[in-house]
Amino acid sequence: MNLRRVNLAVRLFAAQVLVLAVGGLTLALVAVAVGPRIFHEHLGRVGGEVSAEARWHVEQAYASANALALGVGLLAALVAALAASAYATRRIASPVTHFALASASLADGHYDVRMADPGLGNELRTLTDSFNTLAGRLETVEATRRRLLADLGHELRTPLATIEAYLEAAEDSVAVDDEDLQSVLRTQTARLHRLADDIAAVSRAQMHQLDLHRVRTPPADLVRDAVAAARPRYAGKGVMLRSDVRPSSHVDVDPQRMGQVLGNLLDNALRHTPEGGTVTVRVTGGARNVELAVVDTGPGIPAEHLPHVFERFYRVDTARDRDNGGSGIGLAIVRAVVSAHGGRVRAENAPGGGAMFRVVLPPAGQAQV
Repeated sequence: MNLRRVNLAVRLFAAQVLVLAVGGLTLALVAVAVGPRIFHEHLGRVGGEVSAEARWHVEQAYASANALALGVGLLAALVAALAASAYATRRIASPVTHFALASASLADGHYDVRMADPGLGNELRTLTDSFNTLAGRLETVEATRRRLLADLGHELRTPLATIEAYLEAAEDSVAVDDEDLQSVLRTQTARLHRLADDIAAVSRAQMHQLDLHRVRTPPADLVRDAVAAARPRYAGKGVMLRSDVRPSSHVDVDPQRMGQVLGNLLDNALRHTPEGGTVTVRVTGGARNVELAVVDTGPGIPAEHLPHVFERFYRVDTARDRDNGGSGIGLAIVRAVVSAHGGRVRAENAPGGGAMFRVVLPPAGQAQV
C-alpha cells in the first residue's frame, strides 16, 4: 500500500515538474527574445547619452534580476508542487487503495463489504454508491443461490426417498401391492417431471426465450377463463372465487401465457386463503395501462418477504412442502411472463387485509409500460 502511494506521488510530482519546466522554459525564451528590446526602448527614453559601459552594467543587472526571479519562482513552484503532490496523494491514494482492497474482497466472495464516502466530490461519491449497490445485489444473488440449491435438494429428496423406500422393500421381498407401487411411482415421477418443467419454464422466461403468440384480447376474457378453470379447486376447499371486471382497453398478449399467469396467482391465493375466505380477481383500465389484480383474504405477506416473493424457490412459509406450499417457482414464472409482455407485477398487502398481486399491462397498440 505504501509503495502504491509512493508511485502515485512520484507520477503526480513528475507531471507537475514537467508542467513547470515547460512553463519556465517558455518564460525564459520570452524574456530573452522580447525583454532586451523592451529594455533598450525604455532606456532610450531616459534622455541623454548613456555610455556603453553603463549600458552594459544595466543590461547585466537586468539579466541577473531576471535569472534570480526565474530561479526563485521555479524553486518555489517546485516546493509547492511537491507539497501539492503529497497532499493529493494522501487524499486520492487512500480511497483508491480502499477501493482496490474492497474489490479484491468482493472478488473473493465477501459480499458484505461496503465502502464509505471518501468526501472527495460527487464523482467518487457516485462511484462509492455504485460499488455498494453492486455489492448489495451480489449479496442478494448469493443468498438466493444458496437458498435455491438448498430448496432444490429438498424438493428432490422427498420423491427420491419415497422411490428408494419402495425399491428397498422390493429387494427385501416385502409384499407390496402392485397397484400401490405403480401409483406411488407415477406420483413421484410426475412430481419430478413437474419440478423439472417448472425450472425449465422459468429459465426460458427469464432468458427471454418465450415464444409469444400475441392476440388482441379483452382482459375480461382472460379473467373469465382463469376463473372457470380454478373454480372447482376453490369449491373443493370452500373458498369463494369472485371476479370484478370493469370496462378497459384490450391488451396484446399471448392468451395461454397470461392464463398461466392468472392460474399461478389464483393457485397461490388459494393456498394462503383459509376455508370460508374470498379471492377476488379485478380488472381496471385507464388511458395508460390495464391492471389485473388478485386479492385474497388470507393472512397477508410479512413486510420483510415482499421484495423476495417473485424469486425462484422463495417461500414465505419455509415449513411448507411442495405439495402444500407449491414449488416456489410459480411467482417467478409470473414475473418473467409479465415482463416478456412489457408489463410489470408487484405484491403488496391489501388495505383490508390479505395479499394483493397486481399485473399492469400496456393497452393494445401502445408502447411497453
